[in-house]
Amino acid sequence: MKKLIPQILCFMLLFQLTGCTQERVILLPEPQKTGGMPLMDALSNRKTSREFSPNALELQTLSNLLWAANGINRSDDGLRTAPSAVNWQEIDIYVSFSNGVYYYNAFENRLELYMKGDIREATGRQPFVKDVPVNLIYVADFTRMGDRAEDVKHWYSAADAAFIAQNVYLFSASEGLATVVRGAVDKEELKKVMKLPEHMHVVLCQSVGYSVE
Repeated sequence: MKKLIPQILCFMLLFQLTGCTQERVILLPEPQKTGGMPLMDALSNRKTSREFSPNALELQTLSNLLWAANGINRSDDGLRTAPSAVNWQEIDIYVSFSNGVYYYNAFENRLELYMKGDIREATGRQPFVKDVPVNLIYVADFTRMGDRAEDVKHWYSAADAAFIAQNVYLFSASEGLATVVRGAVDKEELKKVMKLPEHMHVVLCQSVGYSVE
């Protein structure tokens, strides 16, 4: 029975993410920070995919993905796997599932319910996005960027989001996942759908799922 407990817990969490129930907080398993494909092999295998399996990502894979994207890799000072200008750490990751949108709390390694409902279709203009199991939404909080000019904040937040997106690309290459980063997003409309405050801005979205190949 003890051997079955991890599988049962994983099934329960997957059950939550597929819309059958709703949890305000989902504790992610500890990310696996070793192993994977050698870097040069991952670079060789990095590619964009627009075809995805409808199957939900396993919780361990999701935890590893989010940590690789922008997790804490130096716990003493809270620094991240992706760089950010002036260490502003202004980019937050929101995860859009079929049953709601969750905020990735990297410091607690957990997902926190931001809003209920399926908004995946609003995360991009391409028709496939509404069916992808996971759509990552990169949102910049301009209040963390001090008194810089508005255009400077937009420029730096775009660069910082791109660093995160590339981490996701390399992780996906290593794990055989499909992914595509998307700028073809009606950002103002998505901002309205998410009810984001004025100082927060959608920068990019990225779809991730199992490959159909």
